[in-house]
Amino acid sequence: MTAPVRFPRFFVTSPSPCPYLPGKSERKVFTELRGPHADALNDALSRIGFRRSQTVAYRPSCLDCSACVSVRVLANEFRPSATQRRNLKRNADLVITECRPWSTSEQYELLRDYLAARHPGGGMAAMDEVDFADMIEHTPVTSTVIEYREASIDGRPGRLVGACLTDRQGDGLSMIYSFYDPEYAERAGLGNFIILDHIRRAVQGGLPYVYLGYWVEGSPRMAYKVRYRPMERLTRDGWHRLSDAEQDALIADAAALQRGEAKPLDGETKDGAHGDQEQYRVDA
Repeated sequence: MTAPVRFPRFFVTSPSPCPYLPGKSERKVFTELRGPHADALNDALSRIGFRRSQTVAYRPSCLDCSACVSVRVLANEFRPSATQRRNLKRNADLVITECRPWSTSEQYELLRDYLAARHPGGGMAAMDEVDFADMIEHTPVTSTVIEYREASIDGRPGRLVGACLTDRQGDGLSMIYSFYDPEYAERAGLGNFIILDHIRRAVQGGLPYVYLGYWVEGSPRMAYKVRYRPMERLTRDGWHRLSDAEQDALIADAAALQRGEAKPLDGETKDGAHGDQEQYRVDA
């Protein structure tokens, strides 16, 4: 006799200030990922817009707003633009290593530099080394840390310039959080290179998608996500492939934001606030 299926229990966080849209509040629905079927549950939830934070899967559940949109790249159909090809060539000498999800002081110091330069007022700015270790190591699913280093010298590992915590799902790679050296002028576009590398890895692994998390139209910190085509976004009717015209318009809007020609809807984080697990606490 087989054991009965245990369905996950879902909870809702208390409202808190939205990190993306001024004057708005955010609320999330979440459930715990644990046990032998955590990978399968995480896979299923990711297809309906959930993201993972440590041992929790969550998605926005705001009462009066639906600005946060899940997006994913169709890896097999992706063709890099001229700018993306130059990026790939410029960073082709980096040594890329897939590591088990175990935090290091070197990774933490790189994250601190990244947050100080790119997200100084964000929800992760106060993370200490223990918080970072929790973010990397507390995973009930198949996860890796992909490191990007300069070429080795005298047989020693080169300097760490980028890293990404990544979940391998049944249908793709989910980029949980990436960070990199923000002041490395000779390596312009490191963040974009990490995405390009994940698309390459997905193709090599026979996986159709790269999940980029949430995108908010009008947010400069998320504008980079629309530059990868073809792309799908999650709607009420399921995943919708953006037409060339739709994506051209979004890329033009993103460029206008970068030039300061459009009013930004700006927050301080790029995709959630990892490490703040207190918001997911459930009272017994």
